[in-house]
Amino acid sequence: MYRVKTLTAALFMVFLATSLACATTRTHAVTGEHVDDGVITTQVKTAISNEPGLRVSELKVRTSDGVVQLSGFVNSRDDINSAVRVALAVNGVKAVADETQLK
Repeated sequence: MYRVKTLTAALFMVFLATSLACATTRTHAVTGEHVDDGVITTQVKTAISNEPGLRVSELKVRTSDGVVQLSGFVNSRDDINSAVRVALAVNGVKAVADETQLK
């Protein structure tokens, strides 16, 4: 009887450990859905450089937990709005913190 209880407890622990290893976390929704912050930053920079009127050399892009932070100096309010719009369109971006300033 003691062996059955020990075996049952061991199997339960293996099942529990396996279940917890596959569980979702705050930063990883489901396998394949998480987009790395470095990838997001690169994609936002590329999208900004492809946008007419915007120069990626004037903007700094940082990403943390899917939140993109834009900083730097731009020529107009329209440039700020365009940069935010472009950043929000990138896959994996949850929000944009706009800290850009007008020249």
